[in-house]
Amino acid sequence: MGNLFGRKKQSRVTEQDKAVLQLKQQRDKLKQYQKRVAQQLEREREIARQLLRDGRKERAKLLLKKKRYQEQLLDKTENQITSLETMVQNIEFAQIEMKVVEGLQIGNECLKKMHQVMSLEEVERILEETQEAVEYQRQIDELLSGSFTQEDEDTILEELNAITQEQLDLPEVPSEPLPEKKPEKAPTKARPQQVDMVAAS
Repeated sequence: MGNLFGRKKQSRVTEQDKAVLQLKQQRDKLKQYQKRVAQQLEREREIARQLLRDGRKERAKLLLKKKRYQEQLLDKTENQITSLETMVQNIEFAQIEMKVVEGLQIGNECLKKMHQVMSLEEVERILEETQEAVEYQRQIDELLSGSFTQEDEDTILEELNAITQEQLDLPEVPSEPLPEKKPEKAPTKARPQQVDMVAAS
């Protein structure tokens, strides 16, 4: 029982899946960095405007140089994100190709086993036996059809017609209406006769 419940389940996560996950995590981190730097650049642009209004031109120029350097970093970040996404797509497509190849391999093995069960020679033998059986039946039909004379054929047709006529003959419907059946009268009960008893004197 301990081994049954303590058995570790085999993980279905492959090395390719792990690599894809890591690449996607790196891509997401770069996108977060890209968003954060873009917000910072917008703030620095506002600061440069304020410095120019205050007459601090050199300070504003220095800040814009820093901003330009960060913009170049953003361009590199965008290229890195594109490279990561391309790598993820290539790995995922390679996984699909591997599954297709595995499916083809399984199909080929199945076909090989089927071919071992029924070889080309076996198929040819079955077709020859089928053709022989058809030819044999045709010869039997020819013998049977040639063994009857014209008189026999006429007798068979007459018997067939007679059976057909028997199935078609139905009892005739009477032309005159059937007599109506009168209802029978219920028998009347006889009254008991009164017998006069004469007493003997």
